[in-house]
Amino acid sequence: MSTNADQFPDVVEVVVEIPRGSRNKYEFDEEAGVFRLDRVLSSAVFYNFDYGFIEGTRADDGDHTDALVIVDEPTFTGCHIWARPVGGLEMHDEKGYDFKVLCVALGDPHQSHIERLDQIRPHRLIEIEHFFETYKLLEDKAVQIDGWRERGRAHDVLREDRDRYRAERGG
Repeated sequence: MSTNADQFPDVVEVVVEIPRGSRNKYEFDEEAGVFRLDRVLSSAVFYNFDYGFIEGTRADDGDHTDALVIVDEPTFTGCHIWARPVGGLEMHDEKGYDFKVLCVALGDPHQSHIERLDQIRPHRLIEIEHFFETYKLLEDKAVQIDGWRERGRAHDVLREDRDRYRAERGG
């Protein structure tokens, strides 16, 4: 058994909902235990990162904590990735506050050395922001990007969301 789970929040388990390169927005239906197609993005954009959630967390919106994973090759829906949080993107959408934890895949030797936000290529960060600024435009939904936050802020969010998840489960 892997000891990575004991390293939270330095290492997290990300469950991929949407692999890089997809325009399909899949969401995990926690009650049914299945992944469902939520919608196809109506803008001419695609996810340029693997997107999913962090196991064992509960964000303010009632869902698991959102995670973006930088990995050279796309994985697949349902794939579990051990990843290192390096920062996060704070934003607001039609549902309110939204924090997306930016991670690098530990299993990708091209990314696994990255430990801080400033080690991510600056243009990659701009591409990610641009994606979130535009992916809901044709659905007439507004998104406000508040900016990138360092690893310490991501760790704080993860601890709060882990505590919320445990409290919900009775311990």
